[in-house]
Amino acid sequence: MPIPSAGVRVLSADDVRRALPMAEAIEVMRTAFSQLSSGDVRMPVRSHIDVPEHDGTALFMPSYAPCFGTIGMKVVNVFAANADRGLPRIQALVCLFDGMAGTPRAILNGTSLTALRTGAASGVATDILARSNASTVAILGAGVQGRTQLEAMFVVRPIRTVKVYDPLPEAAHAFASEMSTYLGTSIEVATNSREAVAGADVVCAATVSSTPVFADADIAPGTHINAIGSYKPDVQEIPAETVCRAQIVVDHWESALAEAGDLIIPLQQGLITKADIHAELGEILNGKAVGRTSDDAVTLFKSVGVAVQDLAAASRAFARAEAERLGTVVPF
Repeated sequence: MPIPSAGVRVLSADDVRRALPMAEAIEVMRTAFSQLSSGDVRMPVRSHIDVPEHDGTALFMPSYAPCFGTIGMKVVNVFAANADRGLPRIQALVCLFDGMAGTPRAILNGTSLTALRTGAASGVATDILARSNASTVAILGAGVQGRTQLEAMFVVRPIRTVKVYDPLPEAAHAFASEMSTYLGTSIEVATNSREAVAGADVVCAATVSSTPVFADADIAPGTHINAIGSYKPDVQEIPAETVCRAQIVVDHWESALAEAGDLIIPLQQGLITKADIHAELGEILNGKAVGRTSDDAVTLFKSVGVAVQDLAAASRAFARAEAERLGTVVPF
């Protein structure tokens, strides 16, 4: 029988970070993607509500996974103009319920959780797709997502060189200053994307661009790419030429084919077919598909972000918060 809840535990952004270090987030993402590809997760494709008068989108992401024993719902709002308002572009909350009785258990800051689980997903993908000696990383997009992408790279590979590019130089310099201190390494600010990706073993694209953020010719054989910025069918962060020559791995077949413009646009143009998409990440984790096929292969992890990631991250963070009494318990 489930233990009756004495209240709902509310976890702030800082609480989430304390409860879920990146290494643990990567570990629990492995489980999430494995369970998803095994068919053991109940998860519809997320619903969208566009708010065009304010250049925004509201996303609703429910899921249930017996292995975590929880039901989750994330509401995430993406408002492009928020930078001008002094607000995060992505704002969210996650509600967590007991999976046996449906009892509300926690409300978590979804903005922090989203950044963590997205970086952790790329960490899993990089660990199984990037060359084992990958040591140079290019970050395209100096926002919150770029920060957790880089943090995850340091967990799974012996990173020695980091370059960052953002169309806003002040954002790139702030990123370099903050993350070099946080990670204890030097970070070079590139003047353009070509300079950033030159010689990179791993490229993390975490931008809001609706057009490709680098040229295909700038991507060397053997590069691994994490593409996490595009989540709409008409938005294309990665050049079609790169998609055509890459070994493509997605987070979730159904979601990628419904939302990933990086794949949908080349599909519609007849440049690739569904058969050119190699596998789901979980299929590789489960041994149903192989990972990198050669040292010279360009590998592409295309993630639109799925609800089971939030459920897994929230469940792990909640368990730690309960054990360490993090956050605030509110009578409910």
